[in-house]
Amino acid sequence: MVVSVMRRCPSAHPDDLTPCTGAVVVTVLDAFNAGADGCEHHAARLLASLAGGRVFPLPDAPSGVAIRTFIAAAALRPFCWLDTPHPQSQLSDLARDARPPSCPPQGSQESSRHE
Repeated sequence: MVVSVMRRCPSAHPDDLTPCTGAVVVTVLDAFNAGADGCEHHAARLLASLAGGRVFPLPDAPSGVAIRTFIAAAALRPFCWLDTPHPQSQLSDLARDARPPSCPPQGSQESSRHE
């Protein structure tokens, strides 16, 4: 049996099931300078979820890629992949435990409301 595994960039969270949107072009650093390289899509999602995060272009990246990633991150909610319904088994225990108790369960009508 052959299993196809979709390879994704290092900045893609394991619970974020979206595919990469291009090449690895930026590095996202957290407040302690730990970092991950990533495509613009996953780097923006990671940056939006960090306090004090920063984004830098890789040496061979196209011009403007870091600012595009920064602007995209500014429009995202932290941990935005948790906003979409997934079977409970696809969420890691850490992601489930990190949800505030006031958050409605995924898939409920309350969770799809935007304030």
